[in-house]
Amino acid sequence: MTLPHSPERTPVVVTGGSGFIGRAVVRAFRERGYPVTVVDRVRYETTDEGVRVVVGDLRDAETREAAVEAGVGGIVHLAALTSVLKSVELPRDTYAENVAVTQELLELCRVREVPRFILASTNAVIGDVGTNTITVDLPTKPLTPYGATKAACEMLLSGYAGAYGITTCALRFTNVYGPGMSHKDSFVPRMMRAALNNEGVRVYGTGEQRRDLVHVDDVVRAIALAYESGYTGRAIVGAGHSVSVLEMVETVRAVTGAELPVEHVPAPAGEMPAVVVDVSASAETIGYRPEIALADGLATAWKYFSGLDRAEAP
Repeated sequence: MTLPHSPERTPVVVTGGSGFIGRAVVRAFRERGYPVTVVDRVRYETTDEGVRVVVGDLRDAETREAAVEAGVGGIVHLAALTSVLKSVELPRDTYAENVAVTQELLELCRVREVPRFILASTNAVIGDVGTNTITVDLPTKPLTPYGATKAACEMLLSGYAGAYGITTCALRFTNVYGPGMSHKDSFVPRMMRAALNNEGVRVYGTGEQRRDLVHVDDVVRAIALAYESGYTGRAIVGAGHSVSVLEMVETVRAVTGAELPVEHVPAPAGEMPAVVVDVSASAETIGYRPEIALADGLATAWKYFSGLDRAEAP
């Protein structure tokens, strides 16, 4: 596909910019010459004069208004309550943090004439399709408050694009992994910590359930592509290749040299049998094609977790 000319290097607001994906996104946009405003509850520490930092809660109007100044070229909205389990426990908080904040940011885009908005979404908007392949045009049938809030956000983007001409794109991420995720408690960092400490890992059920793992560098590239493409709609951002949980463990064993013994435990209610996504449409819409193979990506995560490049990694 032929991409339109890149937008003028006007400031980009990155919400959740102090997080795992956020820090990588800020670096990528700075490398592309964009001034960046980071807004997060956690202060983004930097000496880069091209990065403006706003510390605060996006549920507060003064924080949003301080971040989205006149002249902003777009928003990359990563901040959210992303825990499925927490969303079940705290559905009202999940709505407030995800849906209400997104609507208020879109309204600021309308009022202050911000022309583009990128949303970090999820394939959880689709729900459980068993072992079938998830495509971007499947109907949304979320099964948790988290998935429901992201589906609602996608509808808000569509409405603001249709009514006000804002370029809006919802990127549905699969399982993101890579350097910088030491504070996370998903399966990849659990395996990395177990390998470091010569411990084992717990695997739900048989371990035959399949997942799509996408490296953070691929995700960041997809965000930049979507931002500069001028595409309005939805796009799946994944590896396009699913592996079983046991295959993940075996790959980490090969990368780390650790024994990584497995303890099988009962699967919790709602454990999905598979996440299999088709990313081919994303090549046509935003120009995204995954580049990082699982073993190579896990090697970068292991290098980070084993402390070899902690000076460079956030």
